[in-house]
Amino acid sequence: MPIYEYYCRACGRQQSLLFMKMGDVQKSPQCQYCKRRRLTRILSRFAYHQGEEARLKNLDTNAPRDETFYRDNRNVGLWAKKRAREMGVELGSQFDETVEKARSGKILDDG
Repeated sequence: MPIYEYYCRACGRQQSLLFMKMGDVQKSPQCQYCKRRRLTRILSRFAYHQGEEARLKNLDTNAPRDETFYRDNRNVGLWAKKRAREMGVELGSQFDETVEKARSGKILDDG
Protein backbone atom coordinates (compact mmCIF):
# COMPACT_ATOMS: atom_id res chain seq x y z
CA MET A 1 0.00 0.00 0.00
CA PRO A 2 2.05 2.93 -1.20
CA ILE A 3 1.60 6.42 0.20
CA TYR A 4 2.66 9.24 -2.10
CA GLU A 5 3.14 12.92 -1.33
CA TYR A 6 1.77 15.49 -3.73
CA TYR A 7 1.85 19.27 -4.14
CA CYS A 8 -1.17 20.91 -5.75
CA ARG A 9 -0.15 23.56 -8.27
CA ALA A 10 -3.69 25.02 -8.13
CA CYS A 11 -4.17 25.59 -4.39
CA GLY A 12 -0.57 25.22 -3.16
CA ARG A 13 -1.29 22.58 -0.53
CA GLN A 14 0.61 19.39 0.15
CA GLN A 15 -1.12 16.11 0.81
CA SER A 16 -0.49 12.40 1.23
CA LEU A 17 -2.50 9.95 -0.82
CA LEU A 18 -2.78 6.28 0.09
CA PHE A 19 -3.26 3.75 -2.69
CA MET A 20 -4.46 0.30 -1.69
CA LYS A 21 -2.35 -1.37 -4.39
CA MET A 22 0.16 -0.32 -6.99
CA GLY A 23 -2.41 -0.68 -9.75
CA ASP A 24 -4.52 2.02 -8.09
CA VAL A 25 -1.84 4.69 -8.44
CA GLN A 26 -3.35 7.25 -10.77
CA LYS A 27 -1.43 9.24 -13.33
CA SER A 28 -3.35 12.38 -12.40
CA PRO A 29 -5.01 12.10 -8.97
CA GLN A 30 -7.43 14.72 -7.73
CA CYS A 31 -6.52 17.24 -5.02
CA GLN A 32 -8.43 16.44 -1.85
CA TYR A 33 -8.78 20.17 -1.08
CA CYS A 34 -9.61 21.99 -4.33
CA LYS A 35 -10.63 18.88 -6.36
CA ARG A 36 -8.47 19.92 -9.32
CA ARG A 37 -6.08 17.56 -11.07
CA ARG A 38 -2.93 19.68 -10.88
CA LEU A 39 -0.91 17.53 -8.50
CA THR A 40 2.82 17.04 -8.75
CA ARG A 41 4.39 14.14 -6.93
CA ILE A 42 7.07 15.25 -4.46
CA LEU A 43 9.72 13.42 -2.49
CA SER A 44 8.41 12.09 0.80
CA ARG A 45 10.30 12.61 4.03
CA PHE A 46 12.03 9.56 5.34
CA ALA A 47 14.19 8.45 8.22
CA TYR A 48 16.43 5.54 8.97
CA HIS A 49 17.42 3.97 12.25
CA GLN A 50 20.97 3.51 13.44
CA GLY A 51 21.89 1.52 16.49
CA GLU A 52 24.18 2.98 19.13
CA GLU A 53 27.25 1.14 17.82
CA ALA A 54 26.79 2.62 14.34
CA ARG A 55 26.21 6.08 15.82
CA LEU A 56 29.36 5.75 17.94
CA LYS A 57 31.36 4.67 14.92
CA ASN A 58 30.15 7.65 12.86
CA LEU A 59 30.43 10.26 15.62
CA ASP A 60 33.25 12.77 15.16
CA THR A 61 34.16 13.91 18.67
CA ASN A 62 35.98 16.96 17.29
CA ALA A 63 33.03 18.27 15.28
CA PRO A 64 31.07 21.15 16.80
CA ARG A 65 27.53 20.32 17.96
CA ASP A 66 24.53 22.59 17.94
CA GLU A 67 21.71 22.45 20.47
CA THR A 68 19.62 20.04 18.35
CA PHE A 69 22.22 17.31 18.90
CA TYR A 70 21.69 17.49 22.66
CA ARG A 71 17.89 17.61 22.41
CA ASP A 72 17.91 14.02 21.17
CA ASN A 73 18.05 11.91 24.34
CA ARG A 74 19.85 9.12 22.45
CA ASN A 75 22.89 11.41 22.30
CA VAL A 76 23.21 11.71 26.08
CA GLY A 77 26.55 10.16 26.98
CA LEU A 78 27.38 9.31 23.35
CA TRP A 79 30.29 11.76 23.13
CA ALA A 80 31.74 10.55 26.45
CA LYS A 81 31.54 6.90 25.36
CA LYS A 82 33.22 7.63 22.04
CA ARG A 83 35.93 9.78 23.65
CA ALA A 84 36.64 7.07 26.25
CA ARG A 85 37.02 4.48 23.48
CA GLU A 86 39.38 6.75 21.56
CA MET A 87 41.55 7.07 24.68
CA GLY A 88 41.36 3.33 25.47
CA VAL A 89 39.48 3.83 28.73
CA GLU A 90 36.77 1.45 29.93
CA LEU A 91 34.09 3.43 31.76
CA GLY A 92 32.36 0.36 33.14
CA SER A 93 28.78 -0.73 33.66
CA GLN A 94 28.01 1.95 36.25
CA PHE A 95 28.65 4.62 33.61
CA ASP A 96 26.33 2.82 31.17
CA GLU A 97 23.63 2.62 33.85
CA THR A 98 23.98 6.34 34.58
CA VAL A 99 23.73 7.16 30.87
CA GLU A 100 20.56 5.06 30.55
CA LYS A 101 19.04 6.83 33.55
CA ALA A 102 19.90 10.20 32.04
CA ARG A 103 18.41 9.23 28.69
CA SER A 104 15.14 8.18 30.30
CA GLY A 105 14.98 11.09 32.74
CA LYS A 106 15.16 8.74 35.73
CA ILE A 107 18.43 10.31 36.90
CA LEU A 108 16.36 13.18 38.24
CA ASP A 109 14.42 10.75 40.44
CA ASP A 110 17.55 9.74 42.36
CA GLY A 111 17.65 13.23 43.97
